[in-house]
Amino acid sequence: MSTHAKRERLLLADLLDGAGPGAPTLCEGWSTRDLAAHLVVRERRPDAAAGVLVKPLAARLARVQEEFAARPYEELLQLFRTGPPRMSPFALKQVDEAANGFEFYVHAEDVRRARPDWTPRELDPVFADALWSRIERGARIFGRRSPVGLVLRRPDGRTAVAHRGTPVVTVTGEPGELALFLTGRQESARVELEGDKEAVAAAHEANLGI
Repeated sequence: MSTHAKRERLLLADLLDGAGPGAPTLCEGWSTRDLAAHLVVRERRPDAAAGVLVKPLAARLARVQEEFAARPYEELLQLFRTGPPRMSPFALKQVDEAANGFEFYVHAEDVRRARPDWTPRELDPVFADALWSRIERGARIFGRRSPVGLVLRRPDGRTAVAHRGTPVVTVTGEPGELALFLTGRQESARVELEGDKEAVAAAHEANLGI
């Protein structure tokens, strides 16, 4: 496992461990136990995990995830800490870094920001740039359901287009905050939205994410 992904994996595992199995998360309807089951299924059961994108497999995914959620919480956390099996695509360093650093950061914030006393996490510049790179590559996938044009902007002025259209809303924030906004966590993302009032409201309520 490569640097960012490995660090974020261990941080997320520690957060899940500290929160316990019944704590809330930003994932609607999911406790920390549900989130842990999702993380394990994603890496260890690709036959079921495909249900995230393939609608006919969604019921299978839900069933398998429920089966894993019924396991002891400590077992789920150990499976997650151990990482993917050798034959999993996520075991490849390039895939691990490209997909998991971003994924684990977002889910770590799902745990952190579900608490009433959370504070923003300061990211090192290298990791912030890695998140931004992922945002640039995936912005249009995450933003494809936006009802308005959507432009993401870093404080230094760099931009990425998440959805073409009018009217346009510009969302400004640090890469970590933009990652949360773009994955459907608008309520918890510390960003600034610019545009006409109705368009801003539509962007804030949009069903963003995969």
